[in-house]
Amino acid sequence: MKSPIEVFSKWADEGRDEAMAKGHASSVNAILDFTYKHIKDEFSFLDAGCGNGWVVRKVGNHPLCNKAIGVDGSRSMIDKAILIDRKNTYECEDLIDWIPDEKVDVVFSMEVFYYVNNPRKLIDHVVNNWLKSTGRLIIGIDYYKENKPSESWPLDCGISIMTRLSEHEWKESFSKSGLVNVLTWREGQKDKWGGTLILTGEKPNY
Repeated sequence: MKSPIEVFSKWADEGRDEAMAKGHASSVNAILDFTYKHIKDEFSFLDAGCGNGWVVRKVGNHPLCNKAIGVDGSRSMIDKAILIDRKNTYECEDLIDWIPDEKVDVVFSMEVFYYVNNPRKLIDHVVNNWLKSTGRLIIGIDYYKENKPSESWPLDCGISIMTRLSEHEWKESFSKSGLVNVLTWREGQKDKWGGTLILTGEKPNY
């Protein structure tokens, strides 16, 4: 079993990052559509676990986006992102420790927050150290208890750290971190596939 960073670095070296982006596109578009509907002014954006930077590039082209940042623990992924994109900012850092120079309006993440031993700790860190007051955290997750087909992923992918929570536990973690107006819904449900679990909440203005 290998760490998530080791596995995804290997995937980047093998060119599998493009397939990952394609597979997540529908859920990501739903997340971004929701986010854009709640934005009226210029905003800064941060992708936690940005991979090759495809979402950073996409959001960075939005007319109201004044700064787009991608952070990922995989040097291979970040090197690829920088090679493709010189406009936006990329950092190779451990999400659980890293703090941006400036807080941002939107923190987005797709298929990342369960690759830690304690997702609640990561959520607290993001809310306290990354998000501006009134900022939004919004994430997508396919690996959760109600989504039965994902149950075998740790063995299938050979990844050592994958924390499987229920939809209720994820929502509770958002609320206990201090986020308000917490919402969850599922995108792309089909047959036995539970769909991408999308969670979002806003940081109070204090």
